[in-house]
Amino acid sequence: MNFHATLNAQYDEAVAVLRQGSFFVGGRQVKACGAFDERAGVILPSTGQTFWTDQMYVQYQVPLNPRRYPLVFVHGGGGTGQVWETTPDGREGFQTIFLRRGFAVYTVDAPRGGRSGFPGFNGELGKLDASQQIVPDSTFRPGIQHAWSRWRLGPRYPEVFERQAFPMEAVDQFFKHVRPIVSDDAEVVSHALVTLLERIGPAILVTHSNGGLWGWLAASRCANVKAVVSYEPGFVFPRGKFPPSIKLFKGCLPPGTPIESSEFRQLASVPIQIVFGDNIPSEPVPELPADARRAQLELSHLFVRSINNEHGKASVLMLSDVGLTGNSHFMFLDTNNLEVADQLSSFLSAHELDIC
Repeated sequence: MNFHATLNAQYDEAVAVLRQGSFFVGGRQVKACGAFDERAGVILPSTGQTFWTDQMYVQYQVPLNPRRYPLVFVHGGGGTGQVWETTPDGREGFQTIFLRRGFAVYTVDAPRGGRSGFPGFNGELGKLDASQQIVPDSTFRPGIQHAWSRWRLGPRYPEVFERQAFPMEAVDQFFKHVRPIVSDDAEVVSHALVTLLERIGPAILVTHSNGGLWGWLAASRCANVKAVVSYEPGFVFPRGKFPPSIKLFKGCLPPGTPIESSEFRQLASVPIQIVFGDNIPSEPVPELPADARRAQLELSHLFVRSINNEHGKASVLMLSDVGLTGNSHFMFLDTNNLEVADQLSSFLSAHELDIC
């Protein structure tokens, strides 16, 4: 497939960009024990050297006459900001779609992955010196078979759902984006997001999957978050007000991550929309990935109720309820991603967050 031809056929109109670039936020320095000796060889050991780790890479584009609030795109576990840039079959991703719609866009690579840098040094994975193991010495990476049903390309590998909006002809291109997960620490990522928001000012968080937790934590700790739109995330609840675990066909799904009541009230002060795609079962099923997604959807309603009990403005949007069917876990990459983007635009307009 000629991906560039697909992209060029979809859009012929140029985008006027005022400025664009990239930078890093957050991070910390770590130093290995001992004295550095530059005579040790071409490949130097870590001994005595200082390294940056846990920084976050940010790519940005600002259009001419931007709207007041930029969008910050946050990917999920095992991914990078690439998922917001371009679809697997070469169409424009949300980064460019919303740049065209007048928003400044900031797309991040979470710490410990992508262009933020791998937290490795010299020698064993994550080991700085004999007494400092910066991250665990192992990684996790979802393979095609594991991810297939979990991300709802089909009920099981290699089957495909009858209603399927994912661009299956480009599925190989899609799976090449998956990176190893090296201890995705929610505190590290959310701190980096807060640092970004302190730098750029008030903004709207658009998060996905595991990145949803990072966004909730950032929004609960930073007044510069004006709204959160999250695609199939996990959830947070205030300590002492945790709902019970959701029963699965086999076992239970914990409700989420505890945060302080004051943090939850801060989170409830901004508009929130949670978005789910299609092909999610309505009753318990033996297949764990599908059953867990069903339970996650059930949790979303408990989360919304908890937020709204704090006088919040939260809602759950099922894309199938607005006529969009077949959407996968990556609905912003699906063949109807322009219509999915329209739902985000409608939410922003309804809350007067698209003003210039």
